[in-house]
Amino acid sequence: MTETTLAYTPREVTPPGATLLDLLEERDWKQRELAHRLGRPVQAVNEIIAGKKEITEDTALELERVLEVPAQFWLAREAQYREYLARQRSAKASHEHVPWLEQFPLKALQEAGVLPPGRLTAAFKQALVESLLRFFGVASPAGWQAHYDDMRPQFRRAHPRRQTDVSAITAWLRMGELQATRVHVAEYSAARLQAALPAMRALTLQPPEHIGSALVRLCADAGVALVFVPPLPGTHVSGVARFLNGKPLIQLSLLGKRNDVFWFSFFHEVAHVLKHPTRAIFLDDAAAGDTVESPEEQEANRFAADTLIPRAQQARLPYLPLEAAEIEAFAAEIGVHPGIVVGQLQHRDLLPWAHALTRLKTRYDKLG
Repeated sequence: MTETTLAYTPREVTPPGATLLDLLEERDWKQRELAHRLGRPVQAVNEIIAGKKEITEDTALELERVLEVPAQFWLAREAQYREYLARQRSAKASHEHVPWLEQFPLKALQEAGVLPPGRLTAAFKQALVESLLRFFGVASPAGWQAHYDDMRPQFRRAHPRRQTDVSAITAWLRMGELQATRVHVAEYSAARLQAALPAMRALTLQPPEHIGSALVRLCADAGVALVFVPPLPGTHVSGVARFLNGKPLIQLSLLGKRNDVFWFSFFHEVAHVLKHPTRAIFLDDAAAGDTVESPEEQEANRFAADTLIPRAQQARLPYLPLEAAEIEAFAAEIGVHPGIVVGQLQHRDLLPWAHALTRLKTRYDKLG
């Protein structure tokens, strides 16, 4: 997913004063002589050599005049040393940040390529803090907290009792954000998105390896970024619709891995983009079904159902013979995959979930 690696930091970086001391020894100078030539107190030179006092731009120019070593060299050495000290302080603080790190599904994030691989020992977890901060694009756990505390009021949970793991959800959302940056999309047009619905629906009849890229392209042409991000443990999110930097983003997890769930989730998210273009972040769980109370979720459910099986044809479902040939004929007549018809029959309690006709559904492990 990301090219996150553990940054190399040298074991020790000496202060520029160490180089200064070597130059004094080469010249057989005492610190007092350098202080006189610089017009500085001896104590100031001593503090520079010990790394207690920084070499400023003015001091670097003075050293250039006295020692004929470019000011740029001294400033670069000083910057390198101060960065080293800052990283040392950060590494020490990372020990305190491990409890923050441990609230995330670390193994799953490693498997997704978000975090570097390795055994999750106490020492390695401490090293992972930096990688996770970089993944989220925040400077500290406090920065993560502030950013997502501001975002959480925008969450619209379809299944509030299950979608409680905010850490896992934010990691999954971030994976989608980063993936979306690599998707080139046109300017968003609700009219183009609406016009593309028949072509999108027709893809239900295609094999999984032909669906992903075609669906991404249709969405991109309408100005919508579509990304597929595998679910993380604890998220219970089949899809999300949100506007990111003013542009619509649909993120699907393939949770459930059945084509009826996938297509219902997709058109459900399309409905949010078309009908609810707000700052809200709609966290949807296909398993929530009709239990959702939010008017927006109910409207999105109706939109998805009506798109997959036109409302005029839905009236025929209670009378449809529960035989494979009949369902396949009906699906062919309305132009959708028979697995979607089976899913709608089950959703309406017209067919048991464990019925043999479930075999008509297609499994989506990955979309090409």
